[in-house]
Amino acid sequence: MRTYDLSPLFRSTVGFDRLSRLLETAMTGDEAAASYPPYNIEKTGDDAYRITMAVAGFGPEDLEITAQQNSLVVTGKAKKDQETGQFLYRGIAGRAFERRFQLADFIKVANANLLNGLLHIDLVREVPEAMKPRTIKIDSAASQQPALTQQAA
Repeated sequence: MRTYDLSPLFRSTVGFDRLSRLLETAMTGDEAAASYPPYNIEKTGDDAYRITMAVAGFGPEDLEITAQQNSLVVTGKAKKDQETGQFLYRGIAGRAFERRFQLADFIKVANANLLNGLLHIDLVREVPEAMKPRTIKIDSAASQQPALTQQAA
């Protein structure tokens, strides 16, 4: 695997620690661990997203979703099945997992549901009013003229 040195990029920047950690994590990931369980990330609207994870064999009581600041952690701990027979082939993985997702600012978990072996986690971007762009009214010089003459009088 090829490694990249990003230190020149961060020599003249301040406060981008989170960005540097994200880039380092993305480049130095464990490929085997990153493949289980399989998942999709889709954009469902302008400010809405959905993560769908294939968690066959896991029930709602076996899964835990934890949302922290800019992080989403999905953990699965399957309970031991009572083996009633001898498996000739076992293709459905039931091993424990922990999947971490880095979330952008203002992304919140709206809801989660488990249906037909798929865990759906709906996310929404909720930008606070103070952070939203706003239009500033520009006064013209003509509208300020009467105010100046009234003050002089």
